This record gives sequence, structure tokens and C-alpha cells, in this order.
Amino acid sequence: MRRYTCITLFPDLIASFGDTGIVRRARVAGLIELATVNPRTFADDARGTVDDAPYGGGPGMVMMARPLRLAIAAARARQPGPSHVVYLSPQGTPLTEATLPQLAQHEHLVLLCGRYEGIDERVVDADVDSEWSIGDFVLSGGEVPAMAVIDALTRRLEGALGDERSAVEDSFANGLLDHPHYTRPEIIDGMPVPPVLMSGNHAAIARWRRQQALGRTWRRRPDLLAQLELTAADRTLLEEYRAGAQNDSHDADNQAKIDGSNR
Repeated sequence: MRRYTCITLFPDLIASFGDTGIVRRARVAGLIELATVNPRTFADDARGTVDDAPYGGGPGMVMMARPLRLAIAAARARQPGPSHVVYLSPQGTPLTEATLPQLAQHEHLVLLCGRYEGIDERVVDADVDSEWSIGDFVLSGGEVPAMAVIDALTRRLEGALGDERSAVEDSFANGLLDHPHYTRPEIIDGMPVPPVLMSGNHAAIARWRRQQALGRTWRRRPDLLAQLELTAADRTLLEEYRAGAQNDSHDADNQAKIDGSNR
């Protein structure tokens, strides 16, 4: 079983998330366990104060070390075996599909959700095992990144998804963006489903989907495509896609990046 404990001032937010979608399904099936610890429980006063003004001045408040350290200790004590404490912040290592396995190897993750201007750095130095970021932007707190981590890791667990192929075919699973998807009705406002998807020819459908994934990545994320070792078959599919696409300066710039990287 995979265990997650969130150190958060908003446990109801995490609890609501745990009652939703794939995470709920995995929790009910006994694949994951989701718990919270509120640092206010360990505050020194009746008001539950967990923040104070920063040394050196400046705007905002900083989460205090003592309540956080006691909360982390409580989270560790609740679970058998070792725990891995993760601080979610913009200063952390970028979390991607490629780096996700580094977190997936731990059975119990303690996800430290900061607030305000951040947390006392001594907590990071003394208690945090790794620091991760979900993007180069700032959020009001670490709860949203924590939920993103839990969702992404839970999807990788056997039995969590209704169809195990979903995780394999997701964007980034093979280094490419996902291909387009369609469902009923067959025509919407004059826009039909691509005929190949109605053909019943599974080989042709697989070829079309691979080509669309290559083409979509080339158009939208050429940086990802530049990192891949494309096979001869992939190059053929991409050339066919490009030949059928409208050539513009954006597409030309993308191809220049890819050609330069794969020489």
C-alpha cells in the first residue's frame, strides 16, 4: 500500500480530494492511504499560531519551525517503516514524468504544504528529504502541488485505473504528447471524426495515433521531440504529417530545433 500524509493547515481540502475520482477509487480499493496532520495542533498558544514575521523584515509571514517539525514527527510516527518528507515549493526540482519514479519508490510520503511566504529554512535543513516543484510559478500554498503528486503517483498503481492502458497512453508516458481523442456523435457542427478511427483497421488506427502524437508534439512542444531518438518509422510519419500540415514560420522554427538536436 502507498501511504501519503499531508502536513497542511487545510486538512478538509485534502480530505475532499481523497473522496474524488481515481484517488477515491484507489483509497477504497486499499491501494493507498491518505492522511493529514495540521501544524496548528502543535502550536504553543490557544489561537493556534503557526506563523511569524520574517527576520530581516519584508512582507508576509513565515511558517514557524516548531509546529512544522512536531507535525512531521507525528506523521512519521503514524506509519510503519521509513518515511520520505517532501517539501513542495517553486525552489524544488521540477517534477516530470521522467522524475516521478524517484518519488514512486517510497511507500510513505510526507508532503509538506507550505503557506504564506514559505517555511523556516531550518525545517528544510533538518527534516526535509527532497524538495520538488510542479512548475515555475507561485501558488498560495502547497496543497495543490501535493494533490498533483498524489494523483500522478496513484495513476501509476496497478488497479487504480479502469483500463491500465490509460496510463501507458497518457501524454509524456512515452516522451510525446497524447494523440487527439473523439467520441459520439460522429459529426459536430460540420466537424467529423477522422475516418480512420471509424475504419475498424487497428493497425491503421495505431499508425494514425502515433503520427498525431508526433505531429502534436512537434507543433506544441518541440523541446520534447528534440530529446527523443526517433526511429526511421517515426521520422517517416512525422514527414508525412508535416507535408499535410500548413507550413508557417512557427512550424519551420520547430523543425529547425529538432533537426539541430538530432544531428
